[in-house]
Amino acid sequence: MSGVLIPADLRSRLRGLRFAARHPAIGLGLGLHRGRSRGAGLEFEQYRAYEPGDEPRRVDWKLYARSDRFFVREAARDSPLSVWVLLDASASMAQADAARPAYSKFAAAKLLAACLAEVATLQGDSCGIASLSSAGLTLAPSGSGARHRDRLWLGLEPMRTQGEWPSEAQLAPLWERIAPETLVVIISDGLDAALPVFAARLAATRRQVLSLGLISCEERDFPFEGGYAFVDPETGAECRSDGAAVRAEFLARFAAARAELARQLAQSGIRHVDHCLDEAPDVPLRQLLARA
Repeated sequence: MSGVLIPADLRSRLRGLRFAARHPAIGLGLGLHRGRSRGAGLEFEQYRAYEPGDEPRRVDWKLYARSDRFFVREAARDSPLSVWVLLDASASMAQADAARPAYSKFAAAKLLAACLAEVATLQGDSCGIASLSSAGLTLAPSGSGARHRDRLWLGLEPMRTQGEWPSEAQLAPLWERIAPETLVVIISDGLDAALPVFAARLAATRRQVLSLGLISCEERDFPFEGGYAFVDPETGAECRSDGAAVRAEFLARFAAARAELARQLAQSGIRHVDHCLDEAPDVPLRQLLARA
């Protein structure tokens, strides 16, 4: 099998991770999330009067002995959660560090998406993945089970970066695919001003949104010495400067931009975690999926 695969040691560490639904799930099936529908679930919810057709095993016979009336125990039904992982596939996500040129931000994004699909599969949830750029959307449909997870991993491999962040018109198909109550994880470098606006719209329409921001080590440390030409991969704009001379200013402005992104997302109730490319992938996932 080809595609994006998770190293064995990382995969073992994912077993302790869980998605936590903020809103009650409405679907039917076995999962780890509290559902709105009532029935023969695992956790007691309430009593109700017996109705013809109810299973005798659900009658509380001890209560009948005390009251001489039939009551049925109801429980909250455990329902699966629907998860969608959205990958920023704009050109800036092709950035990699000189020390590790084969591991770009987008390569990290695909590995993180594979990890999230694994977590969803382990707890019986459905998962879909989409890559987003102005060159078009690539959608891997939502589904559940190990075979579907493997198909998602295979679908990640050919995804490529190109263009800029997509327009609102290009994002329109997502609104049909991603239903309310869905948990949406956006993986992006967060360099486009339209991203927090899109995330806020998702959150405002009853989607639970999490944000995972990718940072290269060179963005974090700015280790450049001497003259450099810095080029925007999406617009082609070029800036020539001496690395050492502008390091302090760059680091200050970059930190301010990351703080502003986190602030904007927090205003919409969106948890945001930054991930640097030299960190183990499960580190930001543990922070992102921690219960509020």
